[in-house]
Amino acid sequence: MILAAGRGERMRPLTDTLCKPLVPVRGAPLIEYHIKKLVAIGVKRIVINVSYLAEQLMQTLGSGERFGCELIYSVEREPLESGGGVATASTHFRGAAIILVSADIYSDFDYARLLPPVRAIENGAARAHFVLVKPTAGEPGGEFALDAADRVHSGQPRLTLANIAVLAAEPCRTWPRGEPFKLLPHYQQWVDSGAVTGELFTGLWRNVTTPADVDILNLSLKM
Repeated sequence: MILAAGRGERMRPLTDTLCKPLVPVRGAPLIEYHIKKLVAIGVKRIVINVSYLAEQLMQTLGSGERFGCELIYSVEREPLESGGGVATASTHFRGAAIILVSADIYSDFDYARLLPPVRAIENGAARAHFVLVKPTAGEPGGEFALDAADRVHSGQPRLTLANIAVLAAEPCRTWPRGEPFKLLPHYQQWVDSGAVTGELFTGLWRNVTTPADVDILNLSLKM
């Protein structure tokens, strides 16, 4: 699943007439990088939640045929935040585990690294797997920590959720649908129960939230 329903207020004026997942970075819309990377590891069906300028996003991406996959859209009349978006879209989940990514990040993380956690969660060995990055100065983050056994906990030193994760699908189906709520409190419960694995990613990763973020990524490509 790709989270793509946010309005992108901090990205204005780019998002005044263009939904945030379609903002071009390094020559392509942000969301297309995620679709192509997921298809490259064998994903054939991707659920995308949409709200702001939903028709624009759905018309641009289409059925997914040109990417080699099926795109399913979970339409939200008003944005339901991360948790509400996942819960409402869970009617479309088929497997025991889902890969969940946010459309508004850019990274060179290899999604093939998520396949072993998918299998582990399918076998009941964990409730979730989080990709973590080092905190960015001046930006929100620092939610969890990681121990030597690759278990996520609430201690120190704090790391930031990279908005790339694998989740057990069944708990998502029990959450209230059509209501806005955040994922983080549920993540915290899973972490506190010792049910979450993780990994630290140290490659290129950026949360693309402002026009300046877009400019920095485009400039770094030219350098």
